[in-house]
Amino acid sequence: MPANDDQFSSRAEYFEALEDIPVNPSQEPTLGDLIHRRFNRRELLKAAVGVVAVGTLTRLSMGGEAEAKSASDKPSAAASDFAFDEIAHGVDQTHHVAPGYSADILIRWGDRVLGGAPPFDPMAQSSAAQLGQFGYNNDFIGFVPLPFGSDNGDHGLLCVNHEYSDEEVMFPGHGRHDRAFSKLTPELVDIEMACHGGSVIEVKKEGGKWRVVEDSRYARRINALDTAMRLGGPAAGHARLQTSEDPSGTKVIGTINNCAGGITPWGTYLMAEENFHYYFMGSLEGNPEKANYQRYGVPGNRYAWARYHKRFDLDAEPNAGNRYGWVVEVDPLDPNAMPVKRTALGRFKHEGAESIVNKDGRLVVYSGDDQRFEFLYKFVTDGRVDMSNRAANRDLLDAGTLYVARFDADGTLSWLPLVQGQGALTADKGFHSQADVVIEARRAATLLGATPMDRPEDVEPNPVTGKVYVMLTNNSKRKPEAVDAANPRAGNIWGHVLELTPEDGDHAATTARWDILVKAGNPADPAAAAMWNPATSGDGWFACPDNCAVDPQGRLWVTTDQGSKWKKASGTADGVWALDTQGAARGTGRMFFRVPVGAEMCGPCFTPDGKTLFVAVQHPATDGTKHFPGFERSSTFEDPATRWPDFKDGMPPRPSVVAITKDDGGVIGS
Repeated sequence: MPANDDQFSSRAEYFEALEDIPVNPSQEPTLGDLIHRRFNRRELLKAAVGVVAVGTLTRLSMGGEAEAKSASDKPSAAASDFAFDEIAHGVDQTHHVAPGYSADILIRWGDRVLGGAPPFDPMAQSSAAQLGQFGYNNDFIGFVPLPFGSDNGDHGLLCVNHEYSDEEVMFPGHGRHDRAFSKLTPELVDIEMACHGGSVIEVKKEGGKWRVVEDSRYARRINALDTAMRLGGPAAGHARLQTSEDPSGTKVIGTINNCAGGITPWGTYLMAEENFHYYFMGSLEGNPEKANYQRYGVPGNRYAWARYHKRFDLDAEPNAGNRYGWVVEVDPLDPNAMPVKRTALGRFKHEGAESIVNKDGRLVVYSGDDQRFEFLYKFVTDGRVDMSNRAANRDLLDAGTLYVARFDADGTLSWLPLVQGQGALTADKGFHSQADVVIEARRAATLLGATPMDRPEDVEPNPVTGKVYVMLTNNSKRKPEAVDAANPRAGNIWGHVLELTPEDGDHAATTARWDILVKAGNPADPAAAAMWNPATSGDGWFACPDNCAVDPQGRLWVTTDQGSKWKKASGTADGVWALDTQGAARGTGRMFFRVPVGAEMCGPCFTPDGKTLFVAVQHPATDGTKHFPGFERSSTFEDPATRWPDFKDGMPPRPSVVAITKDDGGVIGS
């Protein structure tokens, strides 16, 4: 455990430190080992210094198809798929966007979602008010055009996740994050629970500007306090999910730590539960789930909820930890429809649930398990998507095959089926049914020999090219003794981006090819051993890729999350970068948007016409504020590093969704 709580400015920073502690016992080769084996020593030795390193590694990132380039061989700007002037690295109190674009605040924490909700009053917060207001720490954003089935880029529903809460900048008089929870009353806990979950809002563009449609019949708040949900799939009703409050094992209240997500082809909203372990308290002694819980870091003891809600108290409800860590499906077109936790997709710390309709009509859902040395997964439905009958897809995600990835040094990838009775997933190993497999997906994946990854986060299939992009955020625990001149990424604080190519364009196939698109970090720093196209400018490189989006043209956009280590990882705030994936410009980054100090960049989402990019600015004024020149201390409600986006005395920093449009009304990035 992190030794000294005084070193952390916020709950987010403490969480980040906890995620530096790997729990995977796997002895399989890590992705770094495989990169070492795949790219030979002589070629990588060339990458020891300066610009030559960039050219050499660029050739490797292109799978050997392009020759190494020196700085004088930079491709022209015309070779890029993007045509905007990038902004500069930096960090300050506000946001910045490329010239010729506008970035407008659409909705903020506390703004009204449901009719009858009161205006936001930071000095008089209540759980009753928060249940009707926009939640905290907006992460994933999904867009569902209206009318449904159209490709309307001016009117639709936004589905927004609310990942977690930062009480030190939310509540007056609270001060720095208090691990003893001495100031968290039952009402403050209920406010936190109410601001988790998700929001569905109706939005419309009029006169070139977006607004929230008031009193929309679609408006909805999904929360951790009182939203009833159904469990579906192989684990539904299993004894390991049964509690005193739900002896059937089929019903659960709330969803937590919703990070990235997805929108299905039939217009439902997938909320991925990520760091669910934070919310539980209690002892594991005598608990039959002890080994299972330890594999997930349960209990996390990071919230006080268990003091007032026994569904988070493992002493009162030993099975409670198995009821979270799933993908939740919500129908945004029907505010009365009960959300369903789809257990067939496995239980782990899901970062996203992006999908693509395979060429045989089945749906394939990709997801990363966001912790160092964890795995990459996909789920392939048994049934086929029926776009002529939306209702026919209602339970499509309850039956299918969950796979985990093994990366091999020759550039091939094998998808290993997590199916009870196959391989090591047998009763003598504790897997008596498919329910046991999905409940303990991490242990099952480890037994099959899956490849431990460098913190796999967002996974995005590209419907235009058929390729799949995997954001690997970082892995600061790569051991120095595993490093030599051919593998210089010890203590990898920068991350990298992988590109997967399914065999014959078949996302359901059990094999694929893998390649490195970029290795993040400063290409001018030999210690980083970064991998970029030489055309990448001093502002075009980034660190810690987290979320991504593919626009309607098939171009890749990447957002970053450096956490409290932004000063060391890049020295710049997080933001959005355009990243070329093909041609002479492949591997070239270009900075498009920058967040205010202490914030994380999340949720990139394009409208179908490509003329709006929605982004989520999360936890402004929290991460790494001790490194912010001129501030250099932890933020509190009364004394934040920035009061973005309101910049009003007495108003705290507020996580917000931003709508980015081109001033001439054109396509983003053109």
